[in-house]
Amino acid sequence: MSVSQPRSAPRETAATLADLLPGRATTRIVRDLFLVAGGALLTGLAAQVAFRVPWTDVPYTLQTGAVLLVGTALGSWRGGASMLAYVLAGAIGLPAFAGGRSGLEGTGGGFTPTLGYLVGFIVAAIVVGWLAERRWDRSAVSAAGLMLLGNLVIYAIGVPVLAIVLGLPLLTAVWEGAAVFVPWDLAKVALAAGLLPLAWRLAGHRSD
Repeated sequence: MSVSQPRSAPRETAATLADLLPGRATTRIVRDLFLVAGGALLTGLAAQVAFRVPWTDVPYTLQTGAVLLVGTALGSWRGGASMLAYVLAGAIGLPAFAGGRSGLEGTGGGFTPTLGYLVGFIVAAIVVGWLAERRWDRSAVSAAGLMLLGNLVIYAIGVPVLAIVLGLPLLTAVWEGAAVFVPWDLAKVALAAGLLPLAWRLAGHRSD
C-alpha cells in the first residue's frame, strides 16, 4: 500500500514591493500605517524639489514621480490612502505642497489651480497600485506603461480643473498643464521603468 506524501503549501507571492516586508498578522496593521504615512512624507519631500517656468502656472517637481512610485510600491489601497493623507496634510495647513505651500485656496480666491492634480494623485495611486498588484511593475516595458497610464490619469483630472479655475480655453490648459511637462515626465517614466524591475530582481523575484 502506497503512502501518500503530504502536499506542500502553495508558495505565497508578494503582490507589491511593500508585501515583501516581513510582518505577522498582528503587526501588519502597524506596518501598513507606517507605509501610508511614509509614502505621504516622501511625496511631500519630493514636492519641495520644485521650480517654475514662465509658460505655466503649475510647477515642475519630483512630486508626480513620487506619487506613482508610492502607489506602485504600496498597492492600490495603501497607495490611495497615502495620497489621501498627503492631500489632507496640505489641506489642513502643513507645508506639504510644492514650494512649501498648503491649503486648497488659490491666491486670488477660489480653489488652487493644482486642485485637480491633487485629486488626480489619489486616483492615479490607486490605479497604478492596482496594476502593480497584477505584476505590471515586474518588467521595464510594463512598468513604463504603468507609469504612463498613471501620468495620464493625473492629467485627465488636473487639466480640466486647471482650465475651470483659471478660465483658460481647454487647449491652452492642455498645453500649460500637460504638454509642457511631457519631456520631464518621460524622464521620470524611464527612471522608474528601470528601478522597479531592478527592485524585484534584488528581492529575488523573477520579472515575469
